[in-house]
Parts: sequence; structure tokens; C-alpha cells
Amino acid sequence: MGSVWAPESSSFSHAWSGVTPASTTPGDTERLVQELVGQKVDAILYAGGDGTTRDIVNALESCGSEAMKTALIGVPGGVKMHSGCFATTPKAAAEVVLAYAIGDLRTAITEVMDLDEDVYLQGEWKVRMYGEAWTPASPRFMQGAKEQVERVSEDDTIEGLAKHVAALLEDEPDLMVVWGSGGTLRRMGEHLDLELTLLGIDVQHGATLHTDLNEATLLEIIRSHTDRSGNPRPLLLLLSPMGGQGFLIGRGNLQLSPSVLRCIGQANILGVATPSKLIGLDAVRIDTGDENLDEAFQTKRFVKILQGFRTTRLLRVAEL
Repeated sequence: MGSVWAPESSSFSHAWSGVTPASTTPGDTERLVQELVGQKVDAILYAGGDGTTRDIVNALESCGSEAMKTALIGVPGGVKMHSGCFATTPKAAAEVVLAYAIGDLRTAITEVMDLDEDVYLQGEWKVRMYGEAWTPASPRFMQGAKEQVERVSEDDTIEGLAKHVAALLEDEPDLMVVWGSGGTLRRMGEHLDLELTLLGIDVQHGATLHTDLNEATLLEIIRSHTDRSGNPRPLLLLLSPMGGQGFLIGRGNLQLSPSVLRCIGQANILGVATPSKLIGLDAVRIDTGDENLDEAFQTKRFVKILQGFRTTRLLRVAEL
């Protein structure tokens, strides 16, 4: 994988091995990792999410303590990316690989995180630690592990956030609200008698709630929200940043493609965060998968964040 993009020059050489089967399993990942360890590679660059990371770490553990020190550099390409060994963007991963290869970065231990599936089946989003991995230490290019910062004591704050949205709907009954994923927004929905999906994107318009929508359906619903003259009607996208990482777009909400985001418009995006989630978060990260759109967010420089009833603040958009 990736060899077709490798430059053909005298200063760069690479080898490939193995054949990717039509249908892959964690066992294929394990066999490949064992082969790479046998070849004494310095680092493993991979694309995927937390599930792939766990498979790789489990395979390294089966190879012994020395193998577990192999540096991991994850290219974000999954649905869930809570672990600390992921780069902030694919380009950032390339920067980390280069810096590590020439000796500018040292490795450090980071947490391998993933969604607790048993708790998720009960309707709660809780991230737990599944292990540790070594990864190049780069605060600029590596995202760090997600922190579980939700606290029961914040129920009053969550209720205040929900009341703010309720007030917006009361002031503008024609407002369509696109609810992002995550525990904060889901708990807000409970105060509004809405059964929102935990990992999906939902759309509320009046008494109608569309749940767990994909990109195509989102575009269809949003584009149809116009008046008789074809002008857009009121629209609001609610997003909650990941605690610790600060990603507002690009982690856990891949349904919000560049096309969907352009259709919604930057002016109609409102971040939502509780005080504990904002602790230590001086900027939000945005990775839309589109360089021009990322640049547009960074040019705007700030995103409005709702942190309580009728209480907002501006948070800087970090450079990726």
C-alpha cells in the first residue's frame, strides 16, 4: 500500500511484500506487523482508526517487548480516532515521518484509546484506554489522546446549553438544526426530548427528526431547506470538540464532508462545549479533508463556542 505514490529516484528506494486479500481481517494486520517486525523496521506508518491501532498494538505485543517499542504513526482515516498516535492530518503524518527519519523527533509513550463498545450499546459514549504505544513526540503534528472529561456535575450546564438551543428554536420556528455526534450533544438532546444518535449526524426541523444520516441524505435535506424563491432558510450546525484533542471537524463526523460543510456555510456553525472540556483548550482543530476549505476556516481565524445559556466565546482555529 502506498508504493504507487513513492517517487522513483536514485535517492529513494522501497520494497513491498505480501498480497492484500479481497476481504481482510485483523489476522491479516497481525501477520503483516509480524513480518515488519521481522524486518526490523524503525516505524510503522498506517492509515485507519482506533480499531486498526488496537490490532497493530496487539500484534506488537505478541512479538515481544522490543517490538512494542516500534514507533507508530497513524494517518487519520477511520471513524474513531481517539488514540494519541495519530497525526492531525495526512500531510502532518508525512512531516512526522520525515522528521523522525532524519532524527529530529524522539519517541514517547501515548495511550491507545477506543470507544467502549459495551457501554456504547447502553447508549453512552465513553472512551477507555486499551494499551500504550510509542509514537514520535510532536505536539504540533500529533493529535494526542482524547480525554474523557464529561462529569456528572455538569448536568446543569448541559441543561443550560439545551435551553439555549430551545430558545433559538422558539425565536425562529423555521430553524433547521443539524446535530453533530458525541455525548455532550446527545445529553442536550435528552433535555429537549430528542433521541439523538451517539455516533451519527441528525437533523431536526420542527417536529421531524432525521437520524443517523449519511452524506448524500444530509445534502438532500439541507438543499431542500429553501423558500419558494430558492433562498436558504435558517440553518444551524452544532458541533462539540473532542476533549484533549480539540478537533471540531474531522474526527467522528466524517459524514460532514466538504460538500455538506459548504452547503451549510461557515456562518451557520456553532461549537458547543462544557467548561471542563474547554480547560486547556486554547484552539480548535479543523480537518475537513479539503485544503481550500481548511484554509477558509483558518482565514476566518475564530469559531464561536457555546459554553452556557446565552453564553458564547470565540476560540481560535489552530493551524494544522
